[in-house]
Amino acid sequence: MDEKLQKVLARFGLGSRRLMEAWIAAGRVVVNGQPAKLGDRVTAQDKIAVDGEALRIPSWVRPRLRVLRYHKPAGELTTRSDPEGRPTVFDRLPRLRGSRWIAVGRLDYNTEGLLLLTNDGDLANALMHPRAGIEREYAVRVMGVVSPEQQTSLLQGVALEDGEARFTTVQEAGGEGLNHWYHVTLAEGRNREVRRLFEAVGLTVSRLIRVRYGVAEMPRLLKTGYFDELPDEEREALLASVQWVNPATPPPDKAGRGTDVSEPRKNNSRREARQGASRGRTGQGRRVVRD
Repeated sequence: MDEKLQKVLARFGLGSRRLMEAWIAAGRVVVNGQPAKLGDRVTAQDKIAVDGEALRIPSWVRPRLRVLRYHKPAGELTTRSDPEGRPTVFDRLPRLRGSRWIAVGRLDYNTEGLLLLTNDGDLANALMHPRAGIEREYAVRVMGVVSPEQQTSLLQGVALEDGEARFTTVQEAGGEGLNHWYHVTLAEGRNREVRRLFEAVGLTVSRLIRVRYGVAEMPRLLKTGYFDELPDEEREALLASVQWVNPATPPPDKAGRGTDVSEPRKNNSRREARQGASRGRTGQGRRVVRD
């Protein structure tokens, strides 16, 4: 069976199909020693390389779709590597076979909270795309109190250097003295958008925590620096929010025949458990499951 090249690359975790198409057009992808072209289709026997590095895809079968939720601490980058050697969120995650983790959006260096990661580039792109309008919720500690006039501006829209932005809700969440907490929501994820919105009305954010991404919420028991697998029910609700169909789910007429590969398997890999303990930590009682 053959498949579109960009689909295979996205499934491998390199990025969205659109990004893979750009890589192919730029000559970064080689198939069987020849520069790839848009429209190329490949099979399990073809040898694929990106930027001169061969892709080691152990199986042609799509890996089981996985979505992790990670409680990012402040002081970590949402990137695979840093020239300055600073820690990244990927340092703590379990290794995958045949794919790799892709962050659904970013949290900046000083921002904490919920970060979703998946092994499917197309799904990550669907969850991040502005047309999805997925709501993000943040707990924000600011120096001072948001006045009625400032709250009105934050809800109606504030001019930023990259265009107008606004919160969909602003709710007071307590606090005393100099610092006060607020919960805010917005339906996009521009760079440092929450901080810049508050700065635009004269307030400084002293702490920022993402507590929800769409239907996925940060569990209270998930400690900072820990991760766990998104529960099946919550994962399916997240997929439904962007009308995403899990390709690993068998058609209705084949349901019940054999094993449903969309169901989690028991963890029978001691090696990954040891790797998870050394690089990162799973949440309360959650186990690492390896494909």
